[in-house]
Amino acid sequence: MMRYDAIVVGARCAGASTAMLLARRGLRVLVVERARYGSDTLSTLALMRGAVLQLLRWGVLERVRDTGAPAIRSTSFHYGDETIELAIKARDGVEALYAPRRKVLDALLEDAAVAAGAEIWHGVRLIDVMRTKEGRVSGAIIEDSGRGLLQVEAEIVIGADGARSTLARLVGAEMTRTGRHASGVVYGFWSGLGQRGNAWSFSSSNGGNGGSGAGAIATHDGETLVFASVSAGRFHAEIQRDIERGFQRVLRECAPELARRVAGATRLGVLRGFAGQVGFFRKCYGPGWALVGDAGYFKDPITAHGMTDALRDAELLARGVVHGTDRALADYQEARDALSLPLFRITDEIASYAWDFDRVKALHVEMSAEMNREVKALVELERVPWSPKRGDSAFGDLAGGVRVTERRWAIAKPAC
Repeated sequence: MMRYDAIVVGARCAGASTAMLLARRGLRVLVVERARYGSDTLSTLALMRGAVLQLLRWGVLERVRDTGAPAIRSTSFHYGDETIELAIKARDGVEALYAPRRKVLDALLEDAAVAAGAEIWHGVRLIDVMRTKEGRVSGAIIEDSGRGLLQVEAEIVIGADGARSTLARLVGAEMTRTGRHASGVVYGFWSGLGQRGNAWSFSSSNGGNGGSGAGAIATHDGETLVFASVSAGRFHAEIQRDIERGFQRVLRECAPELARRVAGATRLGVLRGFAGQVGFFRKCYGPGWALVGDAGYFKDPITAHGMTDALRDAELLARGVVHGTDRALADYQEARDALSLPLFRITDEIASYAWDFDRVKALHVEMSAEMNREVKALVELERVPWSPKRGDSAFGDLAGGVRVTERRWAIAKPAC
């Protein structure tokens, strides 16, 4: 029987970041991941200011730059014939945005977790959880690559295993809120576009079928991620059976200039499609377990904020675990929701594709204000001690104050 302070299920950006932060505080951490090290995954790639700020603080941003991820210093919004160009202003230590390939970023975060002392096992999966006689989760049953079963004890098991989280299913984590809308997205990678900043384009209607979205995001090796998005209903009706033709049609409809440039560039690999999933919040903590990243909270990819959510919530959860009480985990959920609900509402409305240009522009202004609020919260969070005095909040004012009454189940250890 092996024993750890924490088991993290999933080694993508949410899981690897959580493991890194816990290991840096001296906890013994095991991460289990089904996929191989350095593998790719579906993603918009874009990191917003809050995510770049955290990578900077964690000492990972320099490594991202060293891999050749280009600095993104401008973004443009195209609403039909109107274009709004915005420069990325230097603020809070962040001078540019980045959009690294996931096979690069996830590996860098894993490396940082291992350097901090975490163990990471690839090619294994969670089968079940162990429980005490009182019903508290006390560990995990893991299936290794040879289909052998291992029992591993832990003070807490953390699910960072995506929207279809196995841990969430095993512990019965209920949905606390769901959205109403979902995007269907097709994307691929091109070389030769010469894309320097990020570009987002919107078409308000198509014969009553609703609007559409498209974008170009600069990433490694001079490559550009190009996507086209519509409502999930329209995706199923018009695109799913012929993704290639549907992608080209939506791109011409929404971003004709980008479509022209794409036609003259070289596509790398195949197009990938995402049929859409309605966003949700799950209860993200319970006796001996917690959820982070898409496992606990998922919103539509149209606003490209998922990775930023994941890194933010990794720090919130890690602080709660280090604090070491169930009350702190409850306040992790409260802090997560306080920062996420406005972003979720805005994203869900954009994913309806039922807006005109005036409305979608107003939603983007709201989105910008909420992202600024998120960055301000992260700046304030940095001033909160990782091991506050008993009775103090692990999150400052983000969770409205904590009243710790129960015994600690984890002991915060000296940082490595």
